[in-house]
Amino acid sequence: MSQFFYIHDENPQARLINQAVAILQKGGVIVYPTDSGYALGCLIGDKNAMSRMVRIRRIENDHNFSLMCRDLSELANFARVDNQAYRLLKSCTPGPYTFIFKASKEVPRRLQNDKKRTIGIRVPNNVIALALLEALGEPMMSTSLVMPDEEFAESDPEQIRDMLEHQVEAIVHGGYLAEKQTTVIDMSEGEIDILRQGAGDTSAFE
Repeated sequence: MSQFFYIHDENPQARLINQAVAILQKGGVIVYPTDSGYALGCLIGDKNAMSRMVRIRRIENDHNFSLMCRDLSELANFARVDNQAYRLLKSCTPGPYTFIFKASKEVPRRLQNDKKRTIGIRVPNNVIALALLEALGEPMMSTSLVMPDEEFAESDPEQIRDMLEHQVEAIVHGGYLAEKQTTVIDMSEGEIDILRQGAGDTSAFE
């Protein structure tokens, strides 16, 4: 049975944030809010927790997992980003974007796209997500909570509880969220390739 945390979406309670982070640090999988619906998260190095996330979503090998970062200062450790790309990212983060780059050696192979050796990078514009990342002190391995045969990430934490309370350790209730996707931009080959137009404006990349 998962723990269910009601966390204020503008002033997150530090005690509850720390409890959710402690669950992550003990190998747990959590559900938490982002600026594009709810997501699953676990520690970067936790192979077992990642495998459970794969089973929940029925993810294929070519899926791009994302590293949720609190800001761009963590980027260089995990992705190969040139100065031009960094300037573009700085202008639109935090926000509803997923950027795909070649992964650095710091990223475990199991987190990378199986063929391209890429990794998704996100800096979410969500107060609760950023508070979790700040308390954790490192990026979180994450994937949007898009259930099999669905198009959008789950947006209702009560429904998520009904579906997943026996499959995850914690569900963070951060309100009922709009159904929207991130804009996905692939910059892994030095060019800008908009793979999906979502909530994030792409005018700066065109």
